[in-house]
Amino acid sequence: MHRLFVALRPPRMVRSRLLAMMGGIPRARWQDDDQLHLTLRFIGEVDRRTADDIAAVLGSVRSPLPDLRLAGCGLFDTRGRANAIWAGVAPQAPLAALHRKLDQALVRIGLAPERRAYLPHITLARLSGGSAHVDRFVAAHASLSSAPFRVAHFTLFESELGKGGATYSAVARYPLDDETD
Repeated sequence: MHRLFVALRPPRMVRSRLLAMMGGIPRARWQDDDQLHLTLRFIGEVDRRTADDIAAVLGSVRSPLPDLRLAGCGLFDTRGRANAIWAGVAPQAPLAALHRKLDQALVRIGLAPERRAYLPHITLARLSGGSAHVDRFVAAHASLSSAPFRVAHFTLFESELGKGGATYSAVARYPLDDETD
């Protein structure tokens, strides 16, 4: 089985900025440089034939991508318990449109549509428990922002789960349309 997702990989300057702000929360599992990405569509586990179909259909997706920027910091939680810290990415509407195009392409080959609301973000840390340190970190970085940046392609990744966290491997890259006339 292959555990797949589609994502954008921020440029080195953005990843370096995010890595520099990480730390100060006991028991947090901070992402490393190879793990920093903006998920466009999580796919999950599929067999080899379906993985091949996914790789092929993603080649049909065409989308422009505007200049992006970091925008804020927040938490994901389950039943009121924080489980991840993220950096937001704006503007959200064009990313949501790309998410919908990817989702529609994947539905055409038989995958279930995405049911969760889409929030463009880059996961910074996984948490095993909340603490005052988490709240202070999020408050300190609530106004996180960056200069605009561009990403030239989206990537199909395979994820392997291990004791030290997930390892991501690029399966295929797909160009985004450059709308600079």
